[in-house]
Amino acid sequence: MAKPFQKHTFKNGLRLVTVPMKNTKAVTVLVLVGTGSKYETKEINGISHFLEHMFFKGTKKRPNTLAIATDLDKVGGNYNAFTGQEKTGYWAKVDGKHLNLALDWVSDMFLNSCLRSEDIEKEKGVIIEEINMYLDTPMDYICDVWLKLLYGNQPAGWFVSGPKETVSKLKREQFVNYINNHYSSRNTVIAVAGNINGDIKSKIIQHFKSINTKQPKDREGVTERQKKPKVLIHYKKTDQTHFYLGFRSRYNLFHKDIYVLNILSTILGNGMSSRLWISVREKEGLAYYVFTECNNDLDTGYLAAGAGVDNKRVDKAISIILKEYKRIINEKVDEKELRKAKDYIKGKTILRMESSDVQAGFYANQELLENKILTLEEKFAKIEVVTASDIQRVAKDIFKPEKLNLALIGPFKDKEKFEKLLKL
Repeated sequence: MAKPFQKHTFKNGLRLVTVPMKNTKAVTVLVLVGTGSKYETKEINGISHFLEHMFFKGTKKRPNTLAIATDLDKVGGNYNAFTGQEKTGYWAKVDGKHLNLALDWVSDMFLNSCLRSEDIEKEKGVIIEEINMYLDTPMDYICDVWLKLLYGNQPAGWFVSGPKETVSKLKREQFVNYINNHYSSRNTVIAVAGNINGDIKSKIIQHFKSINTKQPKDREGVTERQKKPKVLIHYKKTDQTHFYLGFRSRYNLFHKDIYVLNILSTILGNGMSSRLWISVREKEGLAYYVFTECNNDLDTGYLAAGAGVDNKRVDKAISIILKEYKRIINEKVDEKELRKAKDYIKGKTILRMESSDVQAGFYANQELLENKILTLEEKFAKIEVVTASDIQRVAKDIFKPEKLNLALIGPFKDKEKFEKLLKL
């Protein structure tokens, strides 16, 4: 059976993944580069995210933000960029008849940014306000407090946007050096998904012929040490406490049990019929939102529950979540609940994949980070073979006291009382 995508690697190492979609008139062009905040040093923490902003400030062909935005606005296109710890992406989604425009637009931004010093200085204010906004949004910022708790003073534990003090000192030369060291054909994947027309390979050669081809610099691995439960409190006068409660794991992106872990996370806290939703929200009325997420990066992993609760009821919410962790260790999941979790994952994935931008990301992410691509059917086959015994085995492996962690944002200064709660 023919695969739904094609992959081509050019002589300079640049990779192209094309995903034709018959039932859409839209097309997405995504350029994904294998660098992010984990590739930074303390002196330039935040530069990956800052650089993403700068690519929208102008090129020789499109000299300012207005020119860049107008080109896609005039055809009703969607466009944006994103920065993570291990990857940075730039994308445009347009009517398929404007594919050439999208390719020209993305490649021009990606390769030809002016990086004017005056624009850098002006954008510092924008980014500092973005950081302030994020710090004032505990529901979002709690994830960064969690990462700081797990990984501490190393890139995996730093704020992707960087501290304001570092951002305010960045200079043009540092941006140029960062691009030269980390933006290369050898760690870049281009994905084109949707209503594709014409010879894409020749178009990519034309638009990306000036891409840097030298070997990009690698990053240091993540160091993890933990012998007992840990608590980190970010003190803030809030009406609601936001927290993450969970476990670090060694289940990185290449671990054989990541599909088991995904199902385990789904059973616990994905969907309005999940265990945590029912026990924390429906039965006790403790939270408006509660969820579980599992994260599998290149060399790190974790599973955590997140919630926002009344400051006076944090203890109870923590105790209920720990009780659910214990329950899934001690009792096998029944086949009905296991079936529901599998179908939930599959159904949500299929619905997302209706969109060309999600398809582009699905294939490009795998190619960039794993250097291989599984189809939906291949991923679903791995989900299907997971058993209730697998769920219990992985829960017992990860849910251990010495791996337990709690990160909070709220009006608390005494972490000792929370440390006493962290017992399984």
